[in-house]
Amino acid sequence: MSSIDIKGHVAPGFEPAAEAFAQNFEDGLEAGASFAAQAGGETVIDIWAGTAVTKIDKPWSENTLAPVFSTGKAVTALVIASLAERGLIDYDAPLADLWPDFAQHGKGEITIAQALSHQAGVPGFREEMDPADWFDMDGIAAKLAAEEPFWEPGTQSGYHAITFGIIAQEIARRSDGRTIGAILREDFAEPNGLDLMIGTPEAEHERVAAMEKPKGYPDFGKVGPETRAAFLQPWSSPGRRGSAAWRESEFPAANCHATARSLAESMNLIARRGRLGGRGVLSDETFKAMMKEQIHGPDRVLPFDIAWAAGLTLNRPDEADWFGPGEEAAGHYGFGGSCAFGDPEREIAAAYVMNQQGRVLVGDERPRRIIRALYGAL
Repeated sequence: MSSIDIKGHVAPGFEPAAEAFAQNFEDGLEAGASFAAQAGGETVIDIWAGTAVTKIDKPWSENTLAPVFSTGKAVTALVIASLAERGLIDYDAPLADLWPDFAQHGKGEITIAQALSHQAGVPGFREEMDPADWFDMDGIAAKLAAEEPFWEPGTQSGYHAITFGIIAQEIARRSDGRTIGAILREDFAEPNGLDLMIGTPEAEHERVAAMEKPKGYPDFGKVGPETRAAFLQPWSSPGRRGSAAWRESEFPAANCHATARSLAESMNLIARRGRLGGRGVLSDETFKAMMKEQIHGPDRVLPFDIAWAAGLTLNRPDEADWFGPGEEAAGHYGFGGSCAFGDPEREIAAAYVMNQQGRVLVGDERPRRIIRALYGAL
């Protein structure tokens, strides 16, 4: 029996997943964490343990918000899909139809779906800039539009770590008039009672877990100019404004804050083929367009072969079981280890969040251990 004090709910038969969750703590791999899963839209696991803020020994609670970094790209992809459902965008139309300035330097033919699958060729900025420039939504969009691609757009993927969010934000603002964060709040979070935010108000900061940085750097493999621009330059990510400003601003690629419970529930839009909260949100046509593989192969920024849909990582269990054995599963990982995914074949939606960051870029063993146990219990 585990000595770890795990709180929450575990449905009968799903105890092995809770045991795998506890094992991560027993192995010294966690500070605080939470895991949630739904099957057929019903919660089967919603558990948490450990400390949210280790410096003051603040316990992780059922309402602790975790910064999930790139796991939020899956949430952003669902918001974009809602725009397609409403007829505001066409995945197969050139991004420049919405955003004419983006056509500069040969980027005029890249489609919205290709841009969301990291094929636009602009994973970062070559020229030195102030990291605070990222907080200027209009200015950073204009800068990205003017950026020359690192490779011929539409021919390869190269992970757009933060610039994915600029692209998504401009798609939303130019088609709907609202930001990604506002659409998420007004159309998804508030109607469905989801603790899910891109742009986290100051009033919610008390609930946010304090992240523990990893012991060492991720392995990027052979580092080229694309990887340096995306991750390794002093200006590769937003900075110099402080953590409060970072939380409150909208970076749809990087600063989603959520509970595992709400992340898992949002992934029902994948697991239940467009259904959320008992109602259909995405039609079958839109769901298929969102999930369609856009490219599969070696990524120019990350040291992996990756299959990308429009903002989602597609599971390829014969290559790497990032989201379990489901051949139709899709989702996203975030820096440090968080992840969220949906499996339409089995109607499984799940999410893992934590504050002890690991070094693995994709496929952290902690959630994979839990996910394997989850599927073993089905």
